[in-house]
Amino acid sequence: MKISKYSIGTGDRFAHECKAQLEAVIKACEEGADISPVWNKSDREHQIIGTSPPDTKTAADQAVKDLNWEKPYFIDADHININNDDGFIESSNFFTLDVADYIAKTPEGDALEKFIENNKKFEGSLSIPDIEEELKIDKDMIRKIGEKFLFAVMEAGKIYRHIESKKGKDNFVTEVSMDESDQAQTPVEMLFILSMIAQEKIPVQTIAPKFTGRFNKGVDYEGSVEKFTQEFDQDLAVINFAVKEFGLPDNLKLSVHSGSDKFSIYGPISKTLKKYNAGVHLKTAGTTWLEELIGLAEAEGEGLKIAKEIYKQSLPRFDELCGPYATVIDIDKEKLPSPEEIDGWDGIKYGNALRHDQSCEEYNMHFRQLLHVSYKLAAEMGARFTDGLESCREQIAKNVTENLFDRHIKPLFID
Repeated sequence: MKISKYSIGTGDRFAHECKAQLEAVIKACEEGADISPVWNKSDREHQIIGTSPPDTKTAADQAVKDLNWEKPYFIDADHININNDDGFIESSNFFTLDVADYIAKTPEGDALEKFIENNKKFEGSLSIPDIEEELKIDKDMIRKIGEKFLFAVMEAGKIYRHIESKKGKDNFVTEVSMDESDQAQTPVEMLFILSMIAQEKIPVQTIAPKFTGRFNKGVDYEGSVEKFTQEFDQDLAVINFAVKEFGLPDNLKLSVHSGSDKFSIYGPISKTLKKYNAGVHLKTAGTTWLEELIGLAEAEGEGLKIAKEIYKQSLPRFDELCGPYATVIDIDKEKLPSPEEIDGWDGIKYGNALRHDQSCEEYNMHFRQLLHVSYKLAAEMGARFTDGLESCREQIAKNVTENLFDRHIKPLFID
């Protein structure tokens, strides 16, 4: 099983928007961009909402059937580890092995020394095509990289082999994720991480590193676009080198996590992909849930009441909701609207504040980030919320499709 050159992770918190998301992918294909949809949902999201992994597959399968989609599509067991992968095995065919928590842990026995010995040929000056400066590598550097990442990659190997024992070889796509770590990985670290992955015999098709800058949930990239572009370019060069050097899958590509709404880097990513004729996986998630809220608000009536209540309930529960996402949100409480302000808003005002349109004076990135992590409150509403999604179906579906196609797919894969 192979993933296509271009793919997009379409998270859907409440499994109501698969069809609207697939409409965006179909529209992209009609304009010449062959993209595979990947429906991703993490164990944490399932627990908060009260769903299970098979529910994601059921919703995706129904959308595929309704729209006569005959190309490949994938169900991503998002950010799994050895403790929670079993629940995803039957219904998933894409597995994001999240090993960030194992970074900087010491490998057992002589594994580190063997790694250093296996990679001593890289000591000295290493030239990699498309990287102007030679990489300076010595034994101490290799040791430090091994001390930092080897245990984590060995853990990825354990998870991969466990899944393979249940699903069989070549019956799923594997991604290794290190994006939820403290520091960005350098090109030299990327090289040796890929060496470790090859050593573990993981047929990795996508890899999600930690990039420079802030990838906060639901808002634009914060940081030096120039530095990110250089890093992204060098990572692609290292991947090309590693595929040949280590015998990794020739379709190996970068995966950009928390990739939704990072509008300022889509142009540089697209340009760099063309330079290398490379693929990419863009992972989005909560942006669809926010389009549901916008649609509810714009429908006025009960929909607007639901949207307002969710926000007002989020304020006294701020720490509870934001805690699990503390490293990927930056919210200034002073810039959040008060409950009294919200009471005076109509649906257009609510939608303008929430929709990620930086040219709109009413857009509020702090309001948007807080609602991004507040889907738990919608889940607690139960049928009231999901009935609202159905009663406002036309407006919500329009928002979801336009958001995914116009703001994400088009600038990255078409323009």
